[in-house]
Amino acid sequence: MSTTRSRLRPRALVGPTIGATVLALALTGCGGSSESASSAVPGAAPSSAAAAAQDVLAGAPVADVAAILPGSTMERIKQRGELVVAEALDAPLLSQQDPANPDQVTGFDADMAKALATYILGEPKVKIVPPATETREALLANGTVDVVFNTYTITPERAEQVDFAGPYFSSGLSIAVKTGNTDIKTVDDLDGKKVIVGANTPAVTAVPEKAPNAEIITFGTDPQAVQALTQGRGDAYVQDVTLLASDAVSNKDITVVGSPFTSEPYGIGLKHDDAQMKQFVNDWLEQIYADGTWTKIWQNSLGTVVQGEAPTPPEIGSVPGS
Repeated sequence: MSTTRSRLRPRALVGPTIGATVLALALTGCGGSSESASSAVPGAAPSSAAAAAQDVLAGAPVADVAAILPGSTMERIKQRGELVVAEALDAPLLSQQDPANPDQVTGFDADMAKALATYILGEPKVKIVPPATETREALLANGTVDVVFNTYTITPERAEQVDFAGPYFSSGLSIAVKTGNTDIKTVDDLDGKKVIVGANTPAVTAVPEKAPNAEIITFGTDPQAVQALTQGRGDAYVQDVTLLASDAVSNKDITVVGSPFTSEPYGIGLKHDDAQMKQFVNDWLEQIYADGTWTKIWQNSLGTVVQGEAPTPPEIGSVPGS
């Protein structure tokens, strides 16, 4: 998926779940995060988020010289002096460009990409190529980009065209309600309620499976769905938790409740059949999981609007296609 907010995108639900890696969420419109260890403020301004990210990256691991194999993709990136990344520029909390400073892009995906650049180069030097959902495979295949950090759901079908390192994050469908509504806390509470969903999204089929007596109301765009919720035209809005988090940051009239009730594993897209690069990136993920870098990146981005402890990172290679 991408996180462009002007429209809702079709998503593919992923069959296998990834255990306890989904977020335990209680997102609020004002983004309170009193239990988070994040040094960033909720819904932080880009400059504040960038400063927090810089602190994390200063302590991020750097690969041993021996790990940069001769003739490998890693060596070519190191010789080039920058990591070329396909990532969005308009996804709050994930990869958002600062309009006042276009060189500054912050969020979970953006900071993960900088951490990988640091691992290869010793510095967080990245070049961003904004992708469209349908161009990511081609950008990897023709060598335009080295990696894709773009809420890229791992599926066996996509794995026939690209390699996936990870998964490095697990998202899923969650629920937003009008702030102050305490009647809906889980997906079970949607039964018999009016539920807003995005047209052609997994929520269209996932909600009736969990709440067969819910009345489904579809909208074509995310802003339309949020407006309908705040106007009371539905009792709840079901959408991917990362998109709802973005909505909650900018709209105090909605609150995201409960844990995601589906699982959608995001992978780092790599060129197909590059086993060396895939192993290298997976080794890096294992290191930043173990040393806390992944957790700090999460806390400085999505964690600024999530109450409670940071989630456990997903297990490497735990889903089909990874």
